[in-house]
Amino acid sequence: MKSQPDRSFAAYVGVDWADSKHDFCLQAADSDRREPGVVAHTPEAIVEWAGTLRCRFAGPIAVCLEISKGPLINALQRYDFFVIFPINPSMLAKYRKAFTPSGARDDPTNAELALELLLHHRDKLKVLKPQNRVPR
Repeated sequence: MKSQPDRSFAAYVGVDWADSKHDFCLQAADSDRREPGVVAHTPEAIVEWAGTLRCRFAGPIAVCLEISKGPLINALQRYDFFVIFPINPSMLAKYRKAFTPSGARDDPTNAELALELLLHHRDKLKVLKPQNRVPR
């Protein structure tokens, strides 16, 4: 049985962060289509990406990623329309292992798995408390 996204979010994003780029997998609340992408790890690229999402979706955007602090979290927390669900890296690793017994790992797949955790198990995830957000 497929769970339906909560309509309180306009979109859902799973992110696999890295030092130079961040892979993401996005799904609009009114769609089953998943959209993979990459955003460079630069302030300008993150601002542009956030602005694009803000213009495209008229509502809050749920974001799941496997860190709870660092430059990417700091950048995303500046926007009042992101609701951030950090997860422990071991949670994503165990989830991946359950569906990929071979142990194969790649960033786009991790982003999609983070999205799946967000869509199907959000009730078990905690929201990161906002810090000094600026409406954008």
